[in-house]
Amino acid sequence: MSSTELPFVPPANVLPKVGTVRVAEGERLRSVELPGVTLTVRSRPPAREGLPPALYVHGLGGSSQNWSALMPLLEDVVDPEALDLPGFGDSPPPDDGDYSVTGHARAVIRYLDASGRGPVHLFGNSLGGAITTRVAAVRPDLVRTLTLVSPALPEIRVQRSAVPTGLLAVPGIAPLFTRLTREWTAEQRVRGVMALCYGDPGRVTPEGFRNAVQEMERRLRLPYFWDAMARSARGIVNAYTLGGQHGLWRQAERVLAPTLLVYGGRDQLVGFRMAQKAARAFRDSRLVTLPDAGHVAMMEYPETVAMAFRELLDDSGELGTQRARRARGAADSGDSRARADDAVDRDTTDESMGG
Repeated sequence: MSSTELPFVPPANVLPKVGTVRVAEGERLRSVELPGVTLTVRSRPPAREGLPPALYVHGLGGSSQNWSALMPLLEDVVDPEALDLPGFGDSPPPDDGDYSVTGHARAVIRYLDASGRGPVHLFGNSLGGAITTRVAAVRPDLVRTLTLVSPALPEIRVQRSAVPTGLLAVPGIAPLFTRLTREWTAEQRVRGVMALCYGDPGRVTPEGFRNAVQEMERRLRLPYFWDAMARSARGIVNAYTLGGQHGLWRQAERVLAPTLLVYGGRDQLVGFRMAQKAARAFRDSRLVTLPDAGHVAMMEYPETVAMAFRELLDDSGELGTQRARRARGAADSGDSRARADDAVDRDTTDESMGG
């Protein structure tokens, strides 16, 4: 299937009405229209005004919900937002049908330029890691720090467990897979995804599993679901083959922002052996390895990832800057109170002296 072909649309009898996207307590969703693309943005109110902005970018087949466990753990140090990439979550497909890594990166850049929130603390998982690496390389002005959880950067020897996902990139495989798995329930699909993405699927709570099943049921009703998956998978494969200055490893070397790398020892999609190569490629990097984590450490071990990010902020001087701003704010507030007290004292003195 070429990028100019019309999306594959399943038969109408398997397209019941699509339900609404789940919004956790404290979260808000809004739709942002940009040139050529409409994005759904998930956000939480920061703990206080003036915190630096953060933007979270999910991976293949994911959505902004993938960051719902991490976002509240950092809302006291960043002002958080998470995107649904075009064709995923609650964002419709892009107008031009471009699901390449560059196409997704362009959507992220358009949002940051339009929102005026940059520079941001930029997070990316899997495909989102490749996208945010490209954003940080070509638009360093938009990125304060970069946090990559199992980034999909090129590997010469791909793990066998990652091959089925890569096969989605082959023309015709997505419609074939759709037909072959037509009888699979949403619950069966979710169990398969969790077995692939989690180091220990048993860490998923019953409520989390039910929410994932509901979301899977919703996505399967979308006429463009498999097309978005297939073309985005093809985008990753194509990005792996690019050489020269457009190659992802070359772009990783160009990233100026302090970078946190998080790799899981049980990751079946991104090789754990790539952690050291990534640590060497990013010039200002910190590496955290989690032996028991799989492909989505921010969902399995959100507290650990949050702690590592705070250490990144501390190392890069960001936390010190925030403390200084709070101290200045407190001092200014104290000065204001003192001036107000002086004014009250003067007024009282004036009154006692007969004004």
